[in-house]
Amino acid sequence: MTGSRVLSLGHYQPSDVLTNDDLAKIVDTDDAWIRSRAGIRTRHIAAADETVDAMASAAAAKALAASGLAPHDIDLVLVATCTAADRSPNTAARVAARLGLDAPAAMDINVVCSGFTHALATADHAIRAGSTKNALVIGAEKFTDMVDWTDRSTCVLVGDGAGAAVVTASPEPLVGPVLWGSVPEMGSAVRIEGEPPRFAQEGQTVYRWATTQLPAIARQVCERSGVRPDELAGVVLHQANLRIIEPVAERLGAVNAVIARDVVDSGNTSAASVPLALSKLVERREIASGAPVLLFAFGGNLSYAGQVIRCP
Repeated sequence: MTGSRVLSLGHYQPSDVLTNDDLAKIVDTDDAWIRSRAGIRTRHIAAADETVDAMASAAAAKALAASGLAPHDIDLVLVATCTAADRSPNTAARVAARLGLDAPAAMDINVVCSGFTHALATADHAIRAGSTKNALVIGAEKFTDMVDWTDRSTCVLVGDGAGAAVVTASPEPLVGPVLWGSVPEMGSAVRIEGEPPRFAQEGQTVYRWATTQLPAIARQVCERSGVRPDELAGVVLHQANLRIIEPVAERLGAVNAVIARDVVDSGNTSAASVPLALSKLVERREIASGAPVLLFAFGGNLSYAGQVIRCP
């Protein structure tokens, strides 16, 4: 085997939906203000006893069922998250236990919003190296635990959920080379710090950086896979803000692509946002199997990572 491919996808969101009008009852905001600044109209909120590993397991179970593989076939579990409450057992080990997997390697990856694309690259590398055959790659967040519900600049943005992919060995590379990096000197522009930990960001700094720097980086991701932006069938960017997603996609030049806009209904779900949005597009059959899709995420640490995959 010389590469890997995404075999199947799954996603999960809590049943409780918080609208902009609901938020207006608890903080000084309104629907028009939120939509004009972020494009968000609703977000899903996990129950108090609904954990990150529970949501991760629900998404992973759907992806595993769709893959045709058995639990004992999975030999690597990677969970991208920055909101798990406990350090050990880690989230990946808890997912493995919930799903009844047989002795997989189990690791959490914390690269905040770009965690899933980092984890997907890590799974691809492990498969190419021969140490893994079938991997579960999951992004899961309970981001609403990390916000100050009196701060209208942040609490209106976030939501909870999970997305998962089964990644398997392939005779040809259908997960393209990753382009990843960071801007360490700007790492504090997005933070989850303190006790209790709270999400904060320098919104204008992030917006300017994302809209001016990311289109060129995203084009480099396409170049590494030998795919022109106008050949993309789909573009799934980190679902941070519609005011970032739309200009980045436009400047990229993906004129024929379906652009994921799940942020409108789900808010910013950090590491869960890319697999959650991709799984929904595939479930609705908006992108044909085998078509090229750009996955590109950015955010906390001012880290970014992206690759072009072939749609399962």
